[in-house]
Amino acid sequence: MRIRSAGNFPSTYVLLVAAVLVTIALACGCLSSQRGTDLPPANNLSSGPGEEYPLASLVADELEIPWSLAFLPDGSMIFTERPGRVRLIDNEEGLLADPLLTIDEVEHTGEGGLLGITIHPDFEENHFIYVYYTYREDDRFFNKVVRYTENDRELAGAEVIIDGIPGGGNHNGGRIAFGPDGMLYVTTGDAGEDFLAQDTGSLAGKILRLTDEGDIPKDNPFQDSPVYTLGHRNPQGLAWDEEGRLWATEHGPLTRDELNIIEAGNNYGWPDITGDDTAGEMESPVIHSGMQTWAPSGAAYLNGSVFFAGLRGQALYEASVNTGEGTDNMELQDHFSGEFGRLRDVVAGPDGNLYLLTSNLDGRGRPVSRDDRIIRINTSIM
Repeated sequence: MRIRSAGNFPSTYVLLVAAVLVTIALACGCLSSQRGTDLPPANNLSSGPGEEYPLASLVADELEIPWSLAFLPDGSMIFTERPGRVRLIDNEEGLLADPLLTIDEVEHTGEGGLLGITIHPDFEENHFIYVYYTYREDDRFFNKVVRYTENDRELAGAEVIIDGIPGGGNHNGGRIAFGPDGMLYVTTGDAGEDFLAQDTGSLAGKILRLTDEGDIPKDNPFQDSPVYTLGHRNPQGLAWDEEGRLWATEHGPLTRDELNIIEAGNNYGWPDITGDDTAGEMESPVIHSGMQTWAPSGAAYLNGSVFFAGLRGQALYEASVNTGEGTDNMELQDHFSGEFGRLRDVVAGPDGNLYLLTSNLDGRGRPVSRDDRIIRINTSIM
């Protein structure tokens, strides 16, 4: 068999070497053509979806590991940066240079740091903002939820809602959100000690449910306990659909990442079952990633679908939840695969668009110029 002629060897060799070098450069993030860096600015943040502006536009850039984002009633955005800063994107002035708050107690280590943020359902009356972060005590890591009061672009009056949640370099959970019932839901990881997920006496590897003051609701499934569900490895996304069902994303053990429907008192199996495994009264996921890896984080519900951000998957995933039709034939598709790198959060804005937070500076990504970023997605043309 004739593979090549001696006459075309030099040019073929040069092309082969060039292709290899380009591949290496793209893999290490050395070439910005790996993914879009020159996004048009999102100048009309108050506008709803429409064909008059691009599919993806830039809200803010040069951020340091943004983790969670929430909208204020006036359309401004408040978000966390993992090293310990709470920042504001004003709906008229854009990103403010100075943080609203820097929390010195934050222990930014591994996956830990300043993580989730949410606002009180009655924010316009009380101006309460809640954050979840990692801290150190007696050479051990923990996580806590703290409430602040916003006044004139400052956060003050820290009130601890819950603390002593086991923490570590990995598996801190960290998502917080108010549900339609007015209760505060908190996801916690197993802190690298998988057996804690099955221990109802531990706050690790759980989804917790609390009042806005940190009290235990009387209708929680376990008496005198904030535990709402157990058997979680590292859940990082919460979203309610139009039927009031709670969906949660969860990191699997390298593969078999999960999307679950969360119901009070249920056991979601970690570390005893993963993927399609079944055992006793443990719940299997609605869908999972099989032998692929999503590394799913923040989640949002919009227009009949649950969207969730993929870290290692580097994509925005969309699960059509078919409300009222069950979950047996759920369809999953991905958007923007590899275009923005690692995605930490997705939020449905009051304008009907989706907002993405990248996480390329978290030590596991391949950052390009002006990372990390907040990106608006025009859902009408997605």
